[in-house]
Amino acid sequence: MPERQRADARRNYARILAVAEEEVAAHGPGASLEQIARTVGVGSATVRRHFPTRRALLEAVSRKRIEALCVRAHHLTGAGDSRQALLDWLNDVVAYCVSARGLAAALAYDGAESEPIHENSCSAALEAAAGPLLRRAAQDGAVAADVTVTDLITLIVGIALGTEHHPDPAARADRLFRLTVAGVSPQR
Repeated sequence: MPERQRADARRNYARILAVAEEEVAAHGPGASLEQIARTVGVGSATVRRHFPTRRALLEAVSRKRIEALCVRAHHLTGAGDSRQALLDWLNDVVAYCVSARGLAAALAYDGAESEPIHENSCSAALEAAAGPLLRRAAQDGAVAADVTVTDLITLIVGIALGTEHHPDPAARADRLFRLTVAGVSPQR
């Protein structure tokens, strides 16, 4: 939210975001924008002015979690075992996606939105943060050289979305992640 906005617009943004966080936590990425507007006490046009797309809303709701994952990636970049550092970070991303409804949807790539204004800022931030982790693991021969951060995020999104209705989504996601890791590692 730009600081040059009027004070009431900044307050509306903060209130909308707080309610959106609650709604997404309760109802997932399909949370009703109209319900958010009603709860805040503003018109749906006000919500859409601040968040022109559902992705914009999900990205704003997920911003703190994304920042935490980026910080974690930076901390792990200098760890001794590059493979384990990358796997620890990826495991954190899986855990976040499973526990934070809406985060996987915010990370999902949507080819329909090709304009720069619709760039997936959550995925872009994670790609930038995880790039050094992956490059180091690839240089050490711990990960196949052709694996990209985009590949890894796409796999994690698929795991999170594929397990969200499972009776124990965290356990199922962990199992699928472990199976994926066996496929990501280079053949010996």
